Amino acid sequence: MNISEGDVGQGPVTQDEPSRVRTLDDLKTWEFSGKALAVLGLPVAHSVSPQMHNAALNAMAQTHLIYRNWCYFKFEVPPEKLPEALPLFWEKGFHGLNLTIPHKVQAVDLVKEIDPAARSMGAVNTLTRLDGGGYNGNNSDGYGLETALERELDVKIPGADIVLLGAGGAARAAAVQCLLKDCKSLWIGNRSQDRLNELIALLDPKLVVEKVRGFDITNPPAELSAIEHPVIINATSLGLKADDPSPIDLSRFTGEAKIYDMTYGVKNALATQAEASGFAFADGLSMLVWQGVRSLEIWSNDTVPAQPMMSAACHAKGIEARRA
Repeated sequence: MNISEGDVGQGPVTQDEPSRVRTLDDLKTWEFSGKALAVLGLPVAHSVSPQMHNAALNAMAQTHLIYRNWCYFKFEVPPEKLPEALPLFWEKGFHGLNLTIPHKVQAVDLVKEIDPAARSMGAVNTLTRLDGGGYNGNNSDGYGLETALERELDVKIPGADIVLLGAGGAARAAAVQCLLKDCKSLWIGNRSQDRLNELIALLDPKLVVEKVRGFDITNPPAELSAIEHPVIINATSLGLKADDPSPIDLSRFTGEAKIYDMTYGVKNALATQAEASGFAFADGLSMLVWQGVRSLEIWSNDTVPAQPMMSAACHAKGIEARRA
């Protein structure tokens, strides 16, 4: 990434500089002559989005010199500061922003414009700067999930029986994407029934009646065992740590299940049980990469290479290299 001395207010920028965690105090004195992108979250130190996006931008710059002046950073932003942070990011000229936990739902009411699909998801993760002020909100999580399912597990959402675990921002995007792409059925399990009901209320009422069943994840219904080819998607936070319990007992499923875990980089209980059961399993690194590809496509209106993103993510996480 070709960033020269003095491009940002903090002094010379090294090759690793974009990966440093910044705060709103840094933003107030921000100076950058290129096109800035960033991920906002709390916590955000673990994010490999800067490595991913900057690797793709470096590859794109080999044939399109304009991308030599693009760079992706990361900022720690508390949720109570997001309403004042977004105008400041606009003022400082940030062209695109990714939002991660805990901002995806809150930002729906803070963007100036919003993509209809993102509104139906009740969450945004990709913001694009508008010339007249404010940001347009989009959501690339659904695209990332759909692409990852097809590439990693040979799962096509149309006609599939989906068992979705969780009801947070990522689960919202997954639920809407599955319904938009005409899944056969959508079972949604969560511990908090209030949050589960909030998610179901966001969905198309007609499709809810036809296809959606909510359930208590701590007491799954017996009907799940009758599904011949369930596609089980873990959108809970269980699995981020190696000692986390599995979000659901896979022994309940007697059909030929395929498991997609949105967490990644850890051999957790869900992965271990899937392997023992002979079920196909994939973790969420591919979803992370493909949602990143889609975000950068939105910002650049250009073709984005996925492999540099995948290679950078694997390297940053210290895991074996994978194909995108």
